Amino acid sequence: MRSYSAGIYGDAVADVYDELVEPLSGQTAATVEFLADLARGGQALELGVGTGRVALPLAARGVAVHGIDASPKMLDRLRDKAGDMRVTTSVGDFGAVAVHGEFDVVYVVFNTFYGLPTQDEQLECVRRVAAVLRPGGTFVVEAFVPDHARFDGKGGITADGTDAGRLDVARHDPVGQNIFARQVLHTEDGTKLLPVHMRYVWPAELDLMARIAGLRRVERFGGWSREPFTAASANHVSVYSRTSDPDR
Repeated sequence: MRSYSAGIYGDAVADVYDELVEPLSGQTAATVEFLADLARGGQALELGVGTGRVALPLAARGVAVHGIDASPKMLDRLRDKAGDMRVTTSVGDFGAVAVHGEFDVVYVVFNTFYGLPTQDEQLECVRRVAAVLRPGGTFVVEAFVPDHARFDGKGGITADGTDAGRLDVARHDPVGQNIFARQVLHTEDGTKLLPVHMRYVWPAELDLMARIAGLRRVERFGGWSREPFTAASANHVSVYSRTSDPDR
């Protein structure tokens, strides 16, 4: 998403984003329960907060949430829904983790970490997360498990009865672990052509990034309901904690 300019994708889809992620609504309660259990009423930071699908119900559980997003329009939608809930926001590149203070939980959901387009930027993001975690704090990443068959010569059509339909056509670079896609978004207001760039990360590679940053993996599940992570898992929820001073 950042391959052409941070925030452009979010601004383009902000008005229909809640419709596009409606299929995820069945997972939201489990996601919030998982994160609330880790935060225990403390401070949480969401990277790529979007319109607040997770942040708002997490705040309703008594967690003070700060969200970073590159899209001002996404954050406008979030604030419209937030009311007096304990959610604060900042506009910016989530990979830079440009926030003040320390957090009990930092989390990034729904493959958003893959929006950082290079390995160096991904590693730097993990380093910066480690720097803002309180001692004993946790970093949680939800992402799909890479599967080359998912992208090789294939496109995908999403049309779920809402006012927004989507056609994805992707080119896969397996050496660089890059997905270059063109997303055609059909809405009641017209059609938009959006470029998307993701760099996926293998679970073991993510573990190594965490170790370099002074974090260690403490758990990995196949989903938010703590399903076992197996060779057949399509997604993972990985939990890391601080092991040392990240500024060492």
